[in-house]
Order: sequence, then C-alpha cells, then structure tokens
Amino acid sequence: MRNLIDFSDVSRAEWETLYRRCSEIIDHPADFLDTCRGRVSANLFYEPSTRTNFSFQAAMLRVGGSVFGFADPNSSSVSKGETLKDTITMVSGYADVVVMRNPKEGAAKAASLYSYVPVINAGDGGHMHPTQTAADLTTITRLRGGIDGLSIGLCGDLKYGRTVHSLIKALAKFDHIKFYLISPRELAVPEYIRRFMKENNQWNVEVTGLEAVIPQLDVLYMTRIQRERFTDPLEYERNKGIYILNRRKLDRARKDMLVMHPLPRVDEITQDVDDDPRAVYFEQARYGMFARMALLSDLANQERRRPDPVEIGTAPICSNPRCITQTERYLPPLVKENDGVTCCAYCDAALG
Repeated sequence: MRNLIDFSDVSRAEWETLYRRCSEIIDHPADFLDTCRGRVSANLFYEPSTRTNFSFQAAMLRVGGSVFGFADPNSSSVSKGETLKDTITMVSGYADVVVMRNPKEGAAKAASLYSYVPVINAGDGGHMHPTQTAADLTTITRLRGGIDGLSIGLCGDLKYGRTVHSLIKALAKFDHIKFYLISPRELAVPEYIRRFMKENNQWNVEVTGLEAVIPQLDVLYMTRIQRERFTDPLEYERNKGIYILNRRKLDRARKDMLVMHPLPRVDEITQDVDDDPRAVYFEQARYGMFARMALLSDLANQERRRPDPVEIGTAPICSNPRCITQTERYLPPLVKENDGVTCCAYCDAALG
C-alpha cells in the first residue's frame, strides 16, 4: 500500500496486518513511542474538521513524529490561487506523508499523482473517507470479535455520506454481510455504490424506516444529514431530523447491538442514548486514533519516490459538479470501469 485513497486500495490481508498492529498499539502503546521519530506529517485540511484532524495530529505525536499544515485554506497560498498540484508538490518536499481533507470529490486521488510521499485521504467531499473506515472496522472487530456474518444498518444520509460509501466498499472484503440501507429516497446510496454492491454480490435491502429493521441488526451506523453537502437548501430542510435514535427505539434492538456514528452528531442520536452500553461512538473515535497510528507507522516510513509524469489535461471529461476536475482543469482525464460502466477515476461518477 503506497497511498490510502479508497479502502479498495487495501486487501483483506493488508487490513488484517494493519489491525494486528493497531491491537498491539492499543495493548502496548509504550512500544510504539519512537515508530515515527524524525518523521513529519503535512495535514492539509481544506474544510472544517475536529475529530479527523485532531485524531491524525494525536496519532502522529503518539508515535514520535511531528505535524504541520493548515486547517483553513484561506491561511495558505490556496487563497492566492495556487493549484492543488503545486501545493502538493511543494508540501511533499517538506513532509514524509500528506494527510488531506478536501471538499472536492477525487481530490486525494489527484494529489497522489503529484506527491513524492504517500497521500492519505482524510475525506474528499461526499465521496470517500477510508481512515474513518479503519476506525469503524477496528471498533467492530475489537468489540464484536470479528466482522464476517454481521447484519449492519446504515441510517441517514447515504447519498453524500462518504463514511458510508467507504464502509460499504471495505465490507466487500468480508463474508456474508447483510446491509439494511435506511434513508429517505432523496438520500439513498448513489448509483456508483449500487453498482459496486451488485458487482460484489453484497446482500442489501433499501428501506425508509428504522424501527421496523432495528431488531435485525448487529450494528446500527447512524449518520447526520449534512447541510454542507446540499446544493438545494429546500432538500436539506425536507430531510433534516428525519431519523432520531432514542432510548425508546433501542428497546427493540438486540442487547449486544453496537450503535456507531462517525460524529459529529446533531439531533440524530439523543443524549439519553449516550449511557447505554451499546452506544460506542466515543470509543469509536478513540479507536480511530489507534488505527491512524498503525497506518502512519507504515506510510510515514516509506521511501520518497518521484511521481511518474502525467498528461496535462485541457478540459474535464467528468460532468459531476463536485469533482476535483471541475476546478483543477490541468488534471489528466482518467477513467475506470465499474461493473461494466465507464466512470471518472477521481470521483466514480458515470461518464457519457
């Protein structure tokens, strides 16, 4: 694994190796204090973040490395019009690993084309969030003992929920997973995720109600309705607050079900759920730090490598308005096949 852009980059064997290292760090943190001694992480956050930014900073510091970067692009040369290519080329000359969050879908893929060091996707718009997935898989494995054979409910914004998209792709590596996709029709999973699930024979059912399926679940993964992802304010107003998990609804759930959430929450989980032993979202956030420690101990210690030359684009071939190619128009026109459909290799949107 050279970069972590999409959890599809990680084989099950690589994940199991990463999880073993993560478990060792959880159980014996003192053994890893110098793993990244002398290594530097560049954390480039083009949109607000609390947990992911702090988690990556804490992770690098706990394995002996150091961190620089920005949490607001307006405080960098981005505000002067600097391209992503130039920012990444310059920053990768200073750092041993680049951790980037960007509101544009496919931005991490684009960054990896120009970086001399590994790039970690810390969230690219509503597309992917693979290190949150590492946190999720660590939490489930640690608390349930394994992942194969689980019934998992994904509830809320499944259209723009990058954590959901990454988790679905990661769980294709495991056996006999059942998905209950719980969302209003306007916020159902995007077509490229449907194609992925079909291509990988993932059992799934789409429903609009939570209470009817909650007794079937081993894991309930709640997500917030994300105001910042909506281009139509009326669409947000129609859907906000549509799913709220409270203690009464939990009465119908299994006694060992896990309630997870990538955070931050707004109103989709009430405060009275926090003390229920099934509510593990704050543990999930802590496990995310350990998962990132394991990841950084690998990627930050890889050798520098000059990126291969890439074609200079002239116009985007992708029509997705949220795709990185719409603003960074020099990017090469990259395509890939998803279940027989030609797609943009940056954002996964179908072409044509």
